[in-house]
Amino acid sequence: ADLRGADLGYANLYGADLRDADLRDADLWGADLGYADLRGADLRGADLGYADLRGADLRGAFANEFTRWPAGFDPAARGVTVR
Repeated sequence: ADLRGADLGYANLYGADLRDADLRDADLWGADLGYADLRGADLRGADLGYADLRGADLRGAFANEFTRWPAGFDPAARGVTVR
């Protein structure tokens, strides 16, 4: 899915299949991504501040220094590659 720059703030994406999705620069602030499949997703520049990532599968996803994460979230520990 090409969701570059999409406004998905506070969206309910619980359990969504977002494998290999292009989420570059997407606004996912406060989104519910619990148990979402984000394997291989491009999260470069995405704003995931306050997003619920409980149980989300992020293996093989990639991000950059502009990707915003919830406080205390460790992307590397969840399988995200930061380029």
